[in-house]
Amino acid sequence: MAFVEFENVGKTYKMGEVSIHVLHDASFSVEKGEFVAIIGPSGSGKSTLIQHLNGLLKPTAGRVLLDGKDIWENPKEIRKVRFQVGLVFQYPEYQLFEETVYRDIAFGPKNMGLKEDEIDRRVREAAAIVGLTEEQLQVSPFDLSGGQKRRVAIAGVIAMEPEVLILDEPTAGLDPVGRAGILKNIEDYRRTRNATIMMVSHSMNDVALLSDRLIVLNGAHLAFDAAPMEVFTHARELIFSHVKRHPLIVQVHDRGNREARRSDFALFKVCNVCQILFLGNLYFVGAKVGNNNVVHSVILVGSAVTGAYSGSLYGSFGGVCGGFTVAGTENFDF
Repeated sequence: MAFVEFENVGKTYKMGEVSIHVLHDASFSVEKGEFVAIIGPSGSGKSTLIQHLNGLLKPTAGRVLLDGKDIWENPKEIRKVRFQVGLVFQYPEYQLFEETVYRDIAFGPKNMGLKEDEIDRRVREAAAIVGLTEEQLQVSPFDLSGGQKRRVAIAGVIAMEPEVLILDEPTAGLDPVGRAGILKNIEDYRRTRNATIMMVSHSMNDVALLSDRLIVLNGAHLAFDAAPMEVFTHARELIFSHVKRHPLIVQVHDRGNREARRSDFALFKVCNVCQILFLGNLYFVGAKVGNNNVVHSVILVGSAVTGAYSGSLYGSFGGVCGGFTVAGTENFDF
């Protein structure tokens, strides 16, 4: 029997006469000890989905089952579900508040009503799993680095020993060393506890290396549920399914501010050498022109453009791009 099950789960919000469907008819199951990654563009329903898993959200339609039991069968028992299903939000270090690392990690176990010796065991074991030393347990969490704070926050959830650990972009904002450390911590917890892991991520490298399966969301619908290699064979289909939902309205200019060629999505026919760079919600398509790499089309996927892409774009293509204009947003010069 599957340990986690979604049966035709839907979530709808009412705004006056308007119904907004943020999750539509999602069905899938997850086995004990399985590592499942949840991917998709911003606004596709990923965070909504995971918040149903531990009862933070109640489905408008369908059922969420944990070990064969509907978690909403008895609403008074939903608190127990939240001890079984631990949820680590994005940037969890912003939720740290205790005077010492030890007390912060102990907060969850204390709220479970455990005895002091059991709390102590859990705090120290959770700290060891995430690589915190005995000395660090006694310092203020606000004296630690960003990556160490992230470890403390994850340890606080691990200390409740959930059978299902859900993480919303756990490596967001960390450097490569910090990312690798956090991912190792997650895998260590999975291995030592035979825990089920469900992780939201925008890093295809991470999910390809770690996950047994990928659940792909698009426009509040479950688009794919398969092994990573099988999902990645549909990459082109996934890109264009997003584009159809968010049509491209973009002009690209070179440094002389002359309008450059547009591919109209004929990505591999524009020139002999073509690159595709994925940054957040944007696909930048680059072509070799002389000795320079020039961005000649931009596919907008999901939410609005932010200025954070500028340095990464210039560095990755190392070439010429004067700027681009996307309808409904500002103009950004790179």
